[in-house]
Amino acid sequence: MAEDPPLLDVAGLDATGERVYVHVLMHGRSSAAEVAAQFDLAEETTLRQLEGLRQLGLVTRLEGRRPQYSAVDPRFALRAVLDRLSDQAMRIREAIPMLVEYFDAASPSESGSHQAVVLTDPDTVAAWYARLQHQATREFLSFDRPPYVSASFDPFEAEVLARGVDWRAIYTLASFDEGSTWDEVEGLAEQGEQARITEELPVKLAIVDGEIALISLTLEPGRVDALITHAPPLVQALRELFEFHWSRAVPLPDARAQVGDSGSEGRLLPGAQVRQASVEERSILALMAVGMKDEAIARQLGMSPRTLRRRSQELLAELGAGNRFQAGVEAARRGWI
Repeated sequence: MAEDPPLLDVAGLDATGERVYVHVLMHGRSSAAEVAAQFDLAEETTLRQLEGLRQLGLVTRLEGRRPQYSAVDPRFALRAVLDRLSDQAMRIREAIPMLVEYFDAASPSESGSHQAVVLTDPDTVAAWYARLQHQATREFLSFDRPPYVSASFDPFEAEVLARGVDWRAIYTLASFDEGSTWDEVEGLAEQGEQARITEELPVKLAIVDGEIALISLTLEPGRVDALITHAPPLVQALRELFEFHWSRAVPLPDARAQVGDSGSEGRLLPGAQVRQASVEERSILALMAVGMKDEAIARQLGMSPRTLRRRSQELLAELGAGNRFQAGVEAARRGWI
């Protein structure tokens, strides 16, 4: 089993330095020779470790013919270390605007307003995609399809999923010919990615937190044109495009079973309809589709507003819809209304 990383590595201690520090904490005054014997280290190496702890303010050196080292109360010593690290982090944070200016000055020219930026360089597009993953705090939506600018899978997504971000991705069958693999996608699904498969997607797309989107402007191999937009109406329109395709895509396990079992090439069957809508569900969907308010629908159907809201949310979830319009479209596709 791999050893845990050093607890105090952020303070500049490696695993050996941390063991030496804990020994001094537990045993009080210690000489380099005593510590060296404890851990089977060269005395010179141990002395270097103890002096490193002294430079960090974690131990003090007691002068004598054979100097001994004593730990400083960690309640104060480690707080001082944290304060220094906080100061360093603050200096880095304050330097970000200046460093961004350097980066932007060296980047290929981009045109557009602050709400829409056109990207025409492959490295810039790949860098923006990585940046969006870092930015995500709530939600990451993506269309995954060729042609690819960078590797389909990088270490960022696992980190984003570990932060609890809701990640939904729609892949095309061609994704598994030119970029992704079934095992890789299933591995991400085990970490929390929600994946569906479809035959074709109109664009490459990434939407972060419903606030910023990256969308391809061409799908020609060898050309990389993309748009970054913060414009709320456009981001919302792209999100509705995502939800439209999400509701029609096939969940990952079903898609792999179809492709693997039937050997079909480029064809996915739509998700099977396991049931028909009830009379009550049809009524709710029909009244929602004409724009009637919840209270009016509840009165019309003789149920409480709370029950109506619960049933509406259940229907939206089953239909894979993010709003009433999408629910109406999907319900009509299924023949429910």
